[in-house]
Amino acid sequence: MGIISSKEALSIAISKDLDLVKIAPTANPPVCKIMDYGKYCFEQSKREKEARKNQKIVEIKEVRMTSKIDSGDFNTKANQAIRFLKDGNKVKVSIRLQFRKGVALHQELSNKLLDEFKQAISEYGVFDKPSKIEGRNIVLMVSPKPSNTK
Repeated sequence: MGIISSKEALSIAISKDLDLVKIAPTANPPVCKIMDYGKYCFEQSKREKEARKNQKIVEIKEVRMTSKIDSGDFNTKANQAIRFLKDGNKVKVSIRLQFRKGVALHQELSNKLLDEFKQAISEYGVFDKPSKIEGRNIVLMVSPKPSNTK
């Protein structure tokens, strides 16, 4: 409609039985729109509900191991992680470090095991961050590859 006074715009909105809504009140001159505000709010809430309904909640599943794990158990844990990734969940891989007198033992074995685990599941997941030590555990976060999710 162009630039008109606020009183004139309000009278036009009232005559059409609609609301005068300020879109950009800080602009010079302020930008307003004539619309049915109740209907606009209803449609906005409907869109938000639809978006919430369609979003997938990603769970974090954990796979725990020790540095002295057997090959059969290792394969079971790797298959478990692959199944979680195929289902679209994130996987937290934690390897428990063994301590004696405050010093971590077999840390190189744990790192080697983590590298083997990375190779075993690399086809199904993407590694978010490099592994890090949290307390008594070495932790690695893995997200599913976009092509593998349902």
